[in-house]
Amino acid sequence: MDSDAAWLKDVVFDEQGLVPAIAQDAETGQVLMFAWMNRESLAETAATGRAVYWSRSRQRLWRKGEESGHVQQVRELRLDCDGDVVLLKVEQLGGIACHTGRASCFFRMLDGQGGERRWETTDPVLKDPELIYK
Repeated sequence: MDSDAAWLKDVVFDEQGLVPAIAQDAETGQVLMFAWMNRESLAETAATGRAVYWSRSRQRLWRKGEESGHVQQVRELRLDCDGDVVLLKVEQLGGIACHTGRASCFFRMLDGQGGERRWETTDPVLKDPELIYK
């Protein structure tokens, strides 16, 4: 991977060397997940066409689907106007992007009024996470 490619110089990485990355379904437009990318993961994603992120908890590259098989094939990479957010338009293989077994990580919606507000789960679990992660 060429992590010194000229196009990478347009990306504004934060003080930890990371840039926010949003994965969106290329067909439906549904936002699937949010993650972080570093220079190496972004370069590998562009080179391979497969989403690779930086796992802050594991402190290593995280190739989406490496454990679950739920790979993201990248159809487009986009950079926002300030150069500090990456958008990946992806085909989510297996239809599950979230570690909870749901299609999207954004499966809760704020519901109610005033002090009665609460997060309501709106999307079903498609596959038990215990069957996905061994």
